[in-house]
Amino acid sequence: MIAIIDYGMGNLRSVQKGFEKVGYQAEIVTKPERLADYQGVVLPGVGAFADAMKNLKQMGMVEAIQNITASNRPFLGICLGQQLLFESSEEWGETPGLGIFAGQVRRLPSTGLKVPHIGWNQIELQRPSPLLVGIPNGTAFYFVHSYYVAPADQAIVLTTTEYGIYFASIVGQKNTFGIQFHPEKSSRWGLEILKNFGKLVDAC
Repeated sequence: MIAIIDYGMGNLRSVQKGFEKVGYQAEIVTKPERLADYQGVVLPGVGAFADAMKNLKQMGMVEAIQNITASNRPFLGICLGQQLLFESSEEWGETPGLGIFAGQVRRLPSTGLKVPHIGWNQIELQRPSPLLVGIPNGTAFYFVHSYYVAPADQAIVLTTTEYGIYFASIVGQKNTFGIQFHPEKSSRWGLEILKNFGKLVDAC
């Protein structure tokens, strides 16, 4: 069973439907104490980093998320959910994050390309991961973002994507993962990533 955290910042139903399409039951959860009942947890998100952290704190989700990742249960952050895994964001001034991964969230620089970065773009595989089993190098996924993660440790970078600069589009360490694009909106290969996450949950 997979929990999808509802903290008022995500397209929860589309993520839930994505898991259902690949044969995994996912439930939307609002209470931190309920997360202990699930084998895997997903943190989606769309919007501002500071607002998201405020909501997570008010709900008591921060410690619950940190406990889940420390226990090595499969955890997946999607889009803003990926960014929240890091120590801080420069969006609207410096805002502390969950601190699961070392590094900062930064704004995409002005390189002549439009910001936000919206549309299909390719990933380049950097290292193998169970989350990426069966995903071909150069596969395109659907992105919508103005900020990107800059990990302090490049060893957690699983894929990169080029949009004026090369940025980490998937990060992961042990069973904690973050994805900048929207797998639930990325057709066949996005669903394959959700399926791979489900398999990690099954294995726990």
